[in-house]
Amino acid sequence: MPVKNKTDRKFIVVTGGVLSGLGKGVAAASIGNLITKAGLKVIPIKCDGYLNVDPGTMNPVEHGEVFVLDDGGEVDMDFGHYERFLNVTCKFKWNLTMGKVYESIRKKERRGDYLGKTVQLIPHVSDLIKEWFFEIGKEENADVVMIEVGGTVGDIENELYIEACRQLKRNVGEENILYIHLTYIPIPGHVGEQKSKPTQQSVALLRERGIEPDVIIGRCSEYLDEKIKKKISTFCGVDEKAVITGIDVDSVYKLPLSFSKEGINDIIKKELGIESGVKPEWKKLVDNLSKLDKEVTVAICGKYTELDDSYASIVEALKHCSANLKVKVNVKMVETTDINSPADAKKLLKGISGVIVPGGFGSRGTEGKIKVIQYCRESNIPFLGICLGLQLAVAEFARNVCGLKGANSTELDSKTKHPVVDILPEQKNIKDKGGTMRLGAYPALIKPNTLIWELYGKQKEVSERHRHRYEVNPEYHDILLKNGLIFSGMSPDRKLVEFFELPKNKHKYFVGTQAHPELKSRFEKPAPLFYGLVKACLEK
Repeated sequence: MPVKNKTDRKFIVVTGGVLSGLGKGVAAASIGNLITKAGLKVIPIKCDGYLNVDPGTMNPVEHGEVFVLDDGGEVDMDFGHYERFLNVTCKFKWNLTMGKVYESIRKKERRGDYLGKTVQLIPHVSDLIKEWFFEIGKEENADVVMIEVGGTVGDIENELYIEACRQLKRNVGEENILYIHLTYIPIPGHVGEQKSKPTQQSVALLRERGIEPDVIIGRCSEYLDEKIKKKISTFCGVDEKAVITGIDVDSVYKLPLSFSKEGINDIIKKELGIESGVKPEWKKLVDNLSKLDKEVTVAICGKYTELDDSYASIVEALKHCSANLKVKVNVKMVETTDINSPADAKKLLKGISGVIVPGGFGSRGTEGKIKVIQYCRESNIPFLGICLGLQLAVAEFARNVCGLKGANSTELDSKTKHPVVDILPEQKNIKDKGGTMRLGAYPALIKPNTLIWELYGKQKEVSERHRHRYEVNPEYHDILLKNGLIFSGMSPDRKLVEFFELPKNKHKYFVGTQAHPELKSRFEKPAPLFYGLVKACLEK
């Protein structure tokens, strides 16, 4: 039964060691996924050490994509894994950053909350972090609070989070908390055997900070052998059965099954007294991944192509389509900076089944994207434009179909004669960059008997998440419509274009949205526009 009060609430703390990028977020989400089978409510909290309030102003190549929530919060990309694995709609409050923490401390101090006291990192900051944990658990009536501490043990940025998590055990009781530590088990080529030394050193650092891990997950390209498990158990002070493999997988959706096979369910039952297991519908979709009898290749034509995580949710949305349609979807990243003509686009897109032009900021590579879009439109190649992709598709259509030479977005060319895309009026006087865009979930009214209407199950109204400052200029709506573009989704006040398409008799699949539908895609239920794109690629 769901818990009723704080003393019954369970806490799972996931830390990482050796090196970053091991997949703590996916590991935490996978363990939470297993717990949800018992009908328990798992609420994730991510603790990031950086001093930014949120990742909204960071370059995606530096930090990975910015994940946008329904409430407009810009958060770490791990929240994408949480939502996809736990089937929850996360909130901005669930992402702690040191920027947020210190801002809260400063406000409390100025307000006089600490009057007469010297404000210190411990206990004041560590107490505030714990209060944040307890408050979220209570507000959401969570059965399990899953806390992921970003970075690696030993990083100066996460020391206060580690200390707060250490203190948690005393606050909630050892029967209500589970510490999981994710490490790396290398297999050096010159010796060809699994090595435990990095794990030993990482756990030693964690123990120096007062946390004794209950479970150690060793990330490795092979399943850990009994010899290495015994060695880690001996040197790190954990039960041998609590040393499990974080095996490299070709799909992260296989991890819950892998952890279950390694015995994590028994550990959770023993340590926390709660049931867990693999959901049948999840296993069915994972099984589908081994039965892919068709194949398509989708190009993502963007500017942040040097890091796949820049477009993580788009890639995941395509994987969701893969499992549900039983088709292998190959993803090709295409840098558009050096594309100068439709002929260049044709050469780069040889063998491509469909194209996605994703969101982005700045002018670099945008003319190349416009040439890609022109090639897709004229060659009947399935196309999906997302956010900036929609705006550039409108510019291409205005130039080459409506005859508006040089049509552009004022973001890219402030002196364009035909500003078919312009800044939102409420954005014009904004100076702060962080958290000031049109952010979060917004409704759209769908035009009946359109492709978008069909893809969304003939719903009259849908909601998707947004992250932008510019929109299709209302002054050009009439000429775009007159020349054959269909505005298949509009804002409730009919001023903003949320979805467009070309008629089916003109193009197999030419669709754009001002939103980011990839953010709400799920393994069990792919985002409709991505599902439609992959189906069109199959038909092509």
